[in-house]
Amino acid sequence: MSVFSVLAQRYPFVLPALGYDARAIAPAIDALTMTIHHDRHHAAYVTSLNTALDEFPELHQYALGELLMGTRRWPAAVRTAIRNNGGGHANHAMYWGLLAPGSATSSTPSGTLSDMIARDFTTVEACKAALKAAGLAQFGSGWAWLVKTATSRLAVRGLANQDSPLLEGELPIVGLDVWEHAYYLKYQNRRADYLDAVLARINWDVASAQLTR
Repeated sequence: MSVFSVLAQRYPFVLPALGYDARAIAPAIDALTMTIHHDRHHAAYVTSLNTALDEFPELHQYALGELLMGTRRWPAAVRTAIRNNGGGHANHAMYWGLLAPGSATSSTPSGTLSDMIARDFTTVEACKAALKAAGLAQFGSGWAWLVKTATSRLAVRGLANQDSPLLEGELPIVGLDVWEHAYYLKYQNRRADYLDAVLARINWDVASAQLTR
């Protein structure tokens, strides 16, 4: 299931299949980390989101993307759950897709995304360096994001916890999970090594597809 399908989900939300063997990302990420991350952590966000929305049937008509973009409109009692658990569901769906094994052509950006990176970062390596810097600068748990802003520029953001760029009306293009559960079994405290490994295997075809949303 793609991130597009997940953002279109309505209550009750469903954990998407990983879509490839948990060993497929090794050595960048080991199979045990992938399995625990997907089957336990991502699954917990889906379960918690459904539980939080059980008592708010008026919100069941809205897709996940709508819930995230409209967070400030919803009852105060459920806003934090949507932000944290809805964000966790959407963010992880993108993350699995960005790591998906792809063809040789997916190893570098192409098309519109390539042009935008050249305009806003000069080179792909400069873009990756900015993403790595944001990931290293994130204090505690969070994500490093490449986003398309409301003015159609590319920018890098560091966001805490499971906050999604959609909360601020920005389109996520690449998201790097820097919660410790994403890398600690293999890398321990070496977050920089983890970021290098993940950035080296981003499926840029998936990232490029985000611009067509």
